[in-house]
Amino acid sequence: MTTIVRVPEERSARVPAEQRGPGRDRDSVRLLVSCGTEVSHHAFVELPRRLRAGDLLLVNTSPTLAAAVDGRIGHARVVVHFSTRGDDGRWAVELRDPDGRGTTRARAGGPAGTEVRLAGDVRLVLEEPLTPYGSRLWWGRVSDPDVLGLLRRHGRPIRYSYTRRDQPLSVYQTVFALPSADGGGSAEMPSAARPFTARLVAELVSRGVQFAPITLHTGVASAEAHEPPYPERYEVPEASARLINAARAGGRRILAVGTTAVRAVESAVDAGGVVRARKGWTDLVVTPERGVRVVDGLLTGLHEPEASHLLMLEAIAGRAAIERGYGEALSGLYLWHEFGDVHLILPEEDPHTERCSSNCR
Repeated sequence: MTTIVRVPEERSARVPAEQRGPGRDRDSVRLLVSCGTEVSHHAFVELPRRLRAGDLLLVNTSPTLAAAVDGRIGHARVVVHFSTRGDDGRWAVELRDPDGRGTTRARAGGPAGTEVRLAGDVRLVLEEPLTPYGSRLWWGRVSDPDVLGLLRRHGRPIRYSYTRRDQPLSVYQTVFALPSADGGGSAEMPSAARPFTARLVAELVSRGVQFAPITLHTGVASAEAHEPPYPERYEVPEASARLINAARAGGRRILAVGTTAVRAVESAVDAGGVVRARKGWTDLVVTPERGVRVVDGLLTGLHEPEASHLLMLEAIAGRAAIERGYGEALSGLYLWHEFGDVHLILPEEDPHTERCSSNCR
């Protein structure tokens, strides 16, 4: 599956599920379930019946930041997307041009030395490209070291052109989000977890499903075609590593909620297949050739994925399953992007133990 999936514009989810009609909540989205190439269609509130006691869900606790800030270069208006904070105090940033409709369009980064004036007489100076792969993201230094304070005072959530209007930051927080010790977070919401509500989590727990919190602070997702993921901060706590290793030892399924959770946990597994408590930076790209060593399945949103995203899905489920799932989502008129529907990818069961179709019905 080497081509990028193209989704009709009308299939983009323009507002959150809870704003699409009376009586709706975050969990009022659809759930596509894949078990190998078997596919079935459900409501997300049926998720507890698609899982089983003993399943372990890996959830990303990173909170979403108000990462978009208005600025000026000379007399020209720009929008700065603050993506990732470096160890040296600099920030990886993306400059965007306002499009006059409340959203932005791509803008070439640089050159080095470019100064952006932000609110409160704060200055951002671009220093060098983040990676040699392109000039979209740059390392920049901010005159006020309290960038997180700047975002709280003057920032707003990053918004893309397919959405209808600005939303408060609370709309972009998942039920699993926890304050980081250093106040950091994600430039964009770990959106696979958005449909979860406290009520649904309680039902899952009551049915014997377990949760292992991990953290990966995501950067901006407006990637250029075939641009590989760049390093992001992650942490797998000791307690979660123990839960994961115990589930594997007991033959129980480990399901990641979002590709960010996959990236974090697969960065913490050692050569012997044991998950260790770790934190730091990861630039891991999960491919079919590398495979996955920890996760058995994945709950993911429906996006127009870049090549690295597709490769991760193929590594978990195989190309045939992903092609079938995407085909069903398109023909079934599922909604795409962070406010849209979700896809549960379950492992094919051993035919001598339990048929996959028992989870797809």
